[in-house]
Amino acid sequence: MTPTRLEITRPDDWHLHLRDGDALASVIAHTAQRFARAIVMPNLKPPVTTVAQAEDYRRRILASLPAGARFRPLMTLYLTENTPVEEIARAKASDSVFAVKYYPAGATTNSDSGVRELSRVHAVLEAMQKHELPLLLHGEVTDPDVDIFDRERVFIERYLLPLQARFPALRMVLEHITTRDAVEFVRGAPANVAATITAHHLLLNRNALFAGGIRPHNYCAPILKRETHRVALLQAATSGDAHFFLGTDSAPHPREAKETACGCAGLYTAHAALELYAEAFEQAGRLDRLEAFASFHGADFYRLPRNRERIALERTPWMVPDLYPLAGSTCTPMRAGESVAWSLVETTTP
Repeated sequence: MTPTRLEITRPDDWHLHLRDGDALASVIAHTAQRFARAIVMPNLKPPVTTVAQAEDYRRRILASLPAGARFRPLMTLYLTENTPVEEIARAKASDSVFAVKYYPAGATTNSDSGVRELSRVHAVLEAMQKHELPLLLHGEVTDPDVDIFDRERVFIERYLLPLQARFPALRMVLEHITTRDAVEFVRGAPANVAATITAHHLLLNRNALFAGGIRPHNYCAPILKRETHRVALLQAATSGDAHFFLGTDSAPHPREAKETACGCAGLYTAHAALELYAEAFEQAGRLDRLEAFASFHGADFYRLPRNRERIALERTPWMVPDLYPLAGSTCTPMRAGESVAWSLVETTTP
């Protein structure tokens, strides 16, 4: 029997896009209501490539928080082919930067400054291995000859397996995994390799892109995959395996940037993130394992203390608004105009 109330340790979001400026101010409250900490992506314009830039960005995030919010942004650096080795030591010595993000050039939003050839950053990866600074991987190839639905699998075969062999102690997170291939790779890897899984990849398959017509607000990178892959992700997330943990990849875009001839990749899920994960775990009959996935595995991997606050959900449906404000525009959230089965009710201190 499904419980009507669920109380867990306050979770963290280990993969989040907050944007900047007025857009940041528009979305930060949704995350701060649900999560104690979040790994913040560095793909701004220009990208966050230095510790000094990361600390400036962190200050802007903190200044945008609602009064009384208890939320800690965990910053990342954007890896480029010009990243100096010395910046890795500075990052490790800081109390603000917790990882370095690898984007294949051109793979997703604001990734044009990304890496075109991994061999050009081997010295930086050696420094990251030495300093035990995690590498966060957008695991897709950008080769136009590779089918878009195969780009994660090919990345694992072509780049990730050789990378793991060359840097066996490098701490790596394969971000927002979408395939059975990624699940099998991570499940068979040592403890220094992990993966984040989004709520939308747990709840949607690629049919959601074409239900009654093109659905641009369900377009994301990596793209949604077949139902067999969604089922594999759900099994991994609900397995209790510490290799897998929560990362929303919530990515707000103005509505007009999605509903256009060449729309941006990304779903906005921060408004209902934990509630959507609860739906997925309920679907699998494993609500008892949500706490470990959302609140323990990521903190343990990043060697941070588990949170002490508690957060409660109730199985009370609510309707998602059609739109949320986003700077001078609006953003269409996941489940716009539809219901979510679980509701956030409270956060309590221990």
